[in-house]
Amino acid sequence: MKKAHTILSHISSLPQFKVLKKQECYQKYIKLLSPKWQKAVAFIYIKDDTLFIAVTHPGFKMELNYNRDLLISLLTQLNNYDNNCKEFKASKVAIFHSKYHPIKDKEEEINTVPYYDELASVNFKIDSKDNQIREKFEQIKESISCNQQ
Repeated sequence: MKKAHTILSHISSLPQFKVLKKQECYQKYIKLLSPKWQKAVAFIYIKDDTLFIAVTHPGFKMELNYNRDLLISLLTQLNNYDNNCKEFKASKVAIFHSKYHPIKDKEEEINTVPYYDELASVNFKIDSKDNQIREKFEQIKESISCNQQ
């Protein structure tokens, strides 16, 4: 009986699945980055001699922009040491924020509706002689008593 690894390697070597080989190289490249940057990178791809890096948060974009030379040198090192990734070459780096990248660490959405106890009391005296004002204060008393229950 064949192992799953041998079956997957055979399938990925077929011409219609050549994209899987590219994806494998992209994942190797991301693993070469520091752990902080691994979390920052959503996905990468190479097109027209340009390495495109999508980041998960716009704050990482500026930090990666400062290290463009390092990103290119990591790509050339991957080319030198991995025979499967020889065709990945880039001379430029483009970094952008991916607004469509889902946040993986987000667990269940927490319900943030605050529930407070009513602090006011209905024990206040209405000293007004105006009937409209008295009616408004009576409505306020009723709403306070409803909120206390």
